Amino acid sequence: MGIASDQPRAAATPRVVVVDDDPDLRSLIGGFLREHHFDVVTAADAGGLTARLGESPVDLILLDLMMPGEDGLSVLRRIDGPNRPGIIVLSAMGDEHDRIEGLELGADDYLAKPCNPRELLARIRAVLRRRDEVRLAVGNRDFRFGGWRLDVIARRLSHATAPSTQLTDAEFRVLKVLLETPQTVLSRDQLLDAAHGASADIFDRAIDVTISRLRRKLDPENLIRTVRNEGYMLAVTPEAA
Repeated sequence: MGIASDQPRAAATPRVVVVDDDPDLRSLIGGFLREHHFDVVTAADAGGLTARLGESPVDLILLDLMMPGEDGLSVLRRIDGPNRPGIIVLSAMGDEHDRIEGLELGADDYLAKPCNPRELLARIRAVLRRRDEVRLAVGNRDFRFGGWRLDVIARRLSHATAPSTQLTDAEFRVLKVLLETPQTVLSRDQLLDAAHGASADIFDRAIDVTISRLRRKLDPENLIRTVRNEGYMLAVTPEAA
C-alpha cells in the first residue's frame, strides 16, 4: 500500500511538502516558496513525509533521495493512488543514471542540487499546471484499446485478464496523446511536450523511459510501435469507453 492519500487536492493555495534531511535547506526552500504564495510544510525524512501526507491534501512533494533511514527512491516506489501528489526530485545525485531512475519510478521532474531557486519555482509551477490541465481536459471520457481500458479520472489501466495498474502523470499524458492520435507517428519532442511541457529541461531519454514503462504495463500486446529515427505510434485505433 502506498503512502499517498486518496484525498482530493487542496483548492486555492498549492500545498508543498519539502522533504530533506538538511534543516537549513528546508528552511531556505520553504521560505522562498512561501514568498511566492505556496503553503509549505517540511519533513526531515520519509516518516515525516508520511505524517504530512496524513494531515491534509498535498499538491506537490520536493523529495531528496539521500536521507537517513528510508531513501527517496524507496519513497517513490511507495507513492501511488489516483490523487498522488506531483513529485519533483531535488538531489545531489544528478548524473543521467540517477535522473533516469527517478523518472522510471514516477517522478514528474528531477533537479540536481544546487539549483537556481527561480528554476525550481518554474518547475513546480509547470508540474502543477500540467496536472491541472489533465484534470480539466479529460472529462469523463475513457478509452478502450487492444483489450485495455484507460480510466482517465483515476489514471488507471485495466484488462479482463490482468490486474489493473496505476499510471504516473507522465505515463498518463504520453498514453493519452497516443490514444488521441492513433496510428500516427509522434516524435520524441512531441511526446516530451505532452509529458513534461515545452519549456521543461528534460532529455529525450525520459520519453524512452516512459514508453518502456508503458510497454511493461501493457505487456504482452505490442500496442506501442517504435518507428526508427522518427518516434512512436499507437498501433490500434481506440474507441470511447
